[in-house]
Amino acid sequence: MFQLDLGSSARYCDGLNRRSFLKLGVAGMAAVGMPELLRAKDASKDTSKNTSVILIWLDGGPGHMDMYDMKPDAPAEYRGIWKPIRSKVPGFDVTELYPKQARVTDKFSMVRSLHHNTGDHFAGGHRMLTTKDMGVSGATNGQKFPGIGAFVNRELGPRKQGMPGYTATPHAASIGLAPGYFGGHMIGAQHDPFVTGDPSSAGFQVRNLNLASGLTVEKLEDRKGLLAHFDKNRKHLDAHPTTQALDKFSAEAFDFVMGPTARKAFNIGLEPTRLRDRYGRGSWGQSTLLARRLVEAGSTFVTVHFGGWDHHWDLKKGYENYLPQVDAAVATLFEDLDDRGLLETTLVVLCGEFSRTPKMNDGGNGGAPMSQGTPGRDHWGNSMFCLMGGGGIKGGQVIGSTDRLGQNPHSRAVTPSNIHATIYNVLGIDPKLQVLDPSGRPTNVLEDPEPISELF
Repeated sequence: MFQLDLGSSARYCDGLNRRSFLKLGVAGMAAVGMPELLRAKDASKDTSKNTSVILIWLDGGPGHMDMYDMKPDAPAEYRGIWKPIRSKVPGFDVTELYPKQARVTDKFSMVRSLHHNTGDHFAGGHRMLTTKDMGVSGATNGQKFPGIGAFVNRELGPRKQGMPGYTATPHAASIGLAPGYFGGHMIGAQHDPFVTGDPSSAGFQVRNLNLASGLTVEKLEDRKGLLAHFDKNRKHLDAHPTTQALDKFSAEAFDFVMGPTARKAFNIGLEPTRLRDRYGRGSWGQSTLLARRLVEAGSTFVTVHFGGWDHHWDLKKGYENYLPQVDAAVATLFEDLDDRGLLETTLVVLCGEFSRTPKMNDGGNGGAPMSQGTPGRDHWGNSMFCLMGGGGIKGGQVIGSTDRLGQNPHSRAVTPSNIHATIYNVLGIDPKLQVLDPSGRPTNVLEDPEPISELF
């Protein structure tokens, strides 16, 4: 058996080693049921669609009351620091710190009535990324169900040959856990996202494209030829499912490592300087631009990590730093996708594990009021937002509402299951899909498989 050099790995609760992308060899594939997984993936493919998803994950909990669901008529301790501004779509107001998004609200829609009713970082993250409760919390934070990107990778794989189907930039992490609730868990570590690293760093290169020490492309070609020789001379094995899986999986791996498609896609330096500036030169902006390059090249599900949203105090300083970066990255992404004719085939999703309390605290964090800077907001999962646009979804829609203080859904309450079902609908995956749990029993991936119909 030979393998690609994927760096060090840690052992997770599913008993499999973490892999950044893939490991080749009959023994490795047999251990994770590769033949069955490949057959399931092929059977579920919807060849009529060529859609992809970019999930921008605001890790730490972004506040709905300071971004997309402002309450200017509420008492001061609720309405917060900033004022809403009108956008291109009447009635779709956003924060004054989002002037660029205000010009493109016709390209995306906003779910204002999302909720899962937990203020625990880990419980919220697990529910948003897997839809499942399963007792996950800060006290028991291990992943207990596969993340949505892992299921998409299992069902569809890449849209184009030579690309990883599931990619994370600059890294895959949920509430400090890597890959956290983005991982494949019971369906296998081979469905964890392929991690790119930070594309804003000097001399950015994707380390996981490096071959193992002493293994060159020429030697890899020789080994590919040797495998072909064995296949030719052992035709009695051709009908065996494991052999068929090995042939297909090996071909996908060789295409990825040796072909030009992925290497070109990861080369963000090919982008015009002016466009890179529009996205923003920091990690968030350049990771968003790289995500666009990856879906354009053939990745099906790409996550972008924007971390650091746990603003219990000094909200003013934090958001006046973060929100302009989000504004530039998100607005430019929608404009860029539209300019390239990719908006109809690329769904953009922006969310975090929960929101922040509608009522601001005193900024003291247990000490004197304002001693930690301006007031902040604490954990809140009873009312949240989720931005969704592109991929055939109608733009300019506001789905649902919260009550006058932003505390709970007032109309059209939506759950994480409905968000996932909407994503599956865009991708052409049956939202009623099932997975076998560790005991071998079929389990519904989504408890509520109904997508948000108003978006279509």
